[in-house]
Amino acid sequence: MLRFSSFFYKCRLSEDLCRLSILLDQSTDRNPPITSILIADTGIGCNLEEFQDLRCPREFSGAKIWDGLLSVKTTCITEDEVYYFHVNLDENISNKRLKRQPSQAKNGAKFSGTEVSLSVFGSTDVLMAPIIGFFQKMLVLQIPNVTMDLMVNQGASPATQTQYVFVVNSDKTSCFTASNLERLKSGLEDYVLRHENCLDMMCEHCFSDREHLKVGSGTACTEENRKRTGGKMEVVIVISDLLETTRQCSRSCDGKTEVLYFENFSPSPIPLVALIALKKIDWKSYGLILASVNDQDGHVFLEWENFPSHVQIQIALHWYHNQYPTRQKTQLGINLVKKGIKNALDDLKAKHEGFLLSSHARKICSYVPDLARSIAGLIFSSTDIDFQGDCLSVLGFQPQEVERDAVEDYIQRKIVTVIGMNERKPQKDQEAAPFLFFEGESKTSYFEDEEIDGEYFSTSLE
Repeated sequence: MLRFSSFFYKCRLSEDLCRLSILLDQSTDRNPPITSILIADTGIGCNLEEFQDLRCPREFSGAKIWDGLLSVKTTCITEDEVYYFHVNLDENISNKRLKRQPSQAKNGAKFSGTEVSLSVFGSTDVLMAPIIGFFQKMLVLQIPNVTMDLMVNQGASPATQTQYVFVVNSDKTSCFTASNLERLKSGLEDYVLRHENCLDMMCEHCFSDREHLKVGSGTACTEENRKRTGGKMEVVIVISDLLETTRQCSRSCDGKTEVLYFENFSPSPIPLVALIALKKIDWKSYGLILASVNDQDGHVFLEWENFPSHVQIQIALHWYHNQYPTRQKTQLGINLVKKGIKNALDDLKAKHEGFLLSSHARKICSYVPDLARSIAGLIFSSTDIDFQGDCLSVLGFQPQEVERDAVEDYIQRKIVTVIGMNERKPQKDQEAAPFLFFEGESKTSYFEDEEIDGEYFSTSLE
């Protein structure tokens, strides 16, 4: 209902450790029930202008959900008083919304923060979904100086109280010195291991540790000048190869890729330029065929063709800048997203040989096992001991202690690595190999046939 990101923003700007707390207190003696919502932070204090243009619906599906009144308490570290306001969001004239109430002296105490409270008609169960969703997204960013907690009180008895506590980076002291990109990588890994919808546990059926995750990251920057808003796009992509025990998990793999979007360290609806960029990326050069981009109320999912059931992809985009950019369709924004995602995909290819190869490269790789077997056969079938020793020495083996299978496997891996390296070069820098994969003088490629079935992301070395 309220923009939780604004509370988190004030916490992030605080130089000290900051706490963001949400309390849901449900009255059980009313029908329908009434829930009091209290949101508090220990950040830098509240900018009251954020309430001037705030629009919150009073009705949902024809039913009144609240009276439109907010109570606000706020103070900055340099102020001597705690200021109280009532905000009437039904007031059409923005400067008449705020009604100042008597303030309270701090008596020399040094603290800052903001507290906003309101009452709505409905149970805590209805309110939990958006709050949990916000916490899930914020945990991905792993902002080191912010702790978040949520308490739900559904009655007077202690037995009816439920407390959820979220501590950002409680066991990761390195996050205080890590870069924003490193924290985003770690946070997205945790998000994947928790299956998104769990906040404090990993799924042991699908993952035993992070070794089953392939992670790539990339950045793209724009120059700041008088006409453009400078900023930086950070992209993290996590691809997971699920274990055979995945069928025991309650969450099945549906072949969709969720795209998480953050702007200035807060969850945000994905802008139009990012949606356009996702459609314009040359996914086929990474062995992926994009079927559709679906925007479901700000939640964006990519659907793929011929997607393996045991593979999952998660993408996180984070754009931070000095001031809010326009949401217009600009080539600058499209190129920024495209470049960031491309750099993250290239990072994945560089870290994992034979991974995310294009369709053409995978067809070439299908011939690699036979080629490696033939080269190893030529070496070991030679009767010239000196020739055989020189060949094995070039490959890094000692002739007296090497086996043919090891040589064959090494040759195969080296060829696949070279194919992957050549794909990462710009097209103009790739060295041509005329007639290498053509039959005689014919210009018909052996690879202009139908798509090869099988592993979609990697090339088997067996």
